[in-house]
Amino acid sequence: MDHDPPLTGIRVLELGSFVAGPFAGQLLADMGAEVIKVETPGEGDPMRRWGVLLDGRSIWWSALARNKRLVALDLRDDDARALVRRLALTCDVVLENFAPGRLEQWGLGYDDLSAENPRLVMTRVSGFGQTGPRAGERGFGSIGEAMGGLRELTGSPDRPPARAAVSLGDQIAGLFAAFGTVVALRAAERDGVGQLVDVALYEAVFALMESLVADYELTGAVRTRTGGTLPGVAPSNAYPTGDGRSVMIAANADAIFTRLAEAMGQPELATDPRYATHVARGERMDELDDIVASWTRTLDFETIDATLERAAVPHGLIYRAPDMLEDPQYLARETIRRVHDAVLDRDVAMADVVPRLSRTPGRIRWAGADVGAHTAEVLAELLGSEAATMRPSRFTERNGGERPT
Repeated sequence: MDHDPPLTGIRVLELGSFVAGPFAGQLLADMGAEVIKVETPGEGDPMRRWGVLLDGRSIWWSALARNKRLVALDLRDDDARALVRRLALTCDVVLENFAPGRLEQWGLGYDDLSAENPRLVMTRVSGFGQTGPRAGERGFGSIGEAMGGLRELTGSPDRPPARAAVSLGDQIAGLFAAFGTVVALRAAERDGVGQLVDVALYEAVFALMESLVADYELTGAVRTRTGGTLPGVAPSNAYPTGDGRSVMIAANADAIFTRLAEAMGQPELATDPRYATHVARGERMDELDDIVASWTRTLDFETIDATLERAAVPHGLIYRAPDMLEDPQYLARETIRRVHDAVLDRDVAMADVVPRLSRTPGRIRWAGADVGAHTAEVLAELLGSEAATMRPSRFTERNGGERPT
């Protein structure tokens, strides 16, 4: 590439585990930041053992820890914390997702570190934020999804709240954490002073809830689960195909609905007062969905796809992993990258860097590595050769774990 990724030269110390903080670290590393992740020696981040396992190791770890330099130091050890503090003072950013107050107990809080490095940005991800009556409580993404309003809106109205089968709340918070970090770095570049970035899981989810609270305050409307539809927006749903799949069709705008009606061989629907306007269609969502479904279930997806493509109606198959691997759009843009994982000794498929930058794109340089894979080189490079030799077994081994190589 002609140009380095945009965050080249930014050093980030990633403390913490699980998803939200590490996902933010992944995003920053994808864009060129040098991310140094500190893990508990021996066992490492619990995410190493989450999800689908191959040879006892999480496949997701290859992506979540990609582009990161992995250092094994036990933050419960005084000498190890002294090394972590020295590492932090060489960094532009400290990214952490411990319970609020934990870093302060260890002498690694923002006030402690910024006194020596005023330009430092500290990004903190927690369940409830750094202030308020619940600040000290532990929180996971699922609780953030519940308190932020997402769970109440997910699923069918006649069933309990559902969840997306991914760590959505955590990853939303990770996105906001990465965004907040870059914004704070820009401010530090301008003003010469860093700051705290405070991301609460529930607030990150709530930020996506559109006008949910205002709807209630101003009209008394309490939004709840509506299944596969968005109230007042029709037709926009998943419809059955004749070959046993589901196709998403989004034709709620007037002009697009006219084209859909013609493609279905029922052009009169577009001028029928019951369906001619956005508001009218929204009031008759169920019956309109039945009409569209009656058409789609008579055809296989290939026929529907060709018909709606000619009619310029937005649509798409509800994809599963095999569909993604074969889709021409995925293939043309190389949306899926395969990166060799040295620990698994396999090439692992993962999402390419998002977003795409035309001049200084991010890139995947390596997959997630083993616990402590880069400890010696990082300590020697940043703290000097004497630090690299200050590695008694308590820094690198716990519970009988093997010394990382």
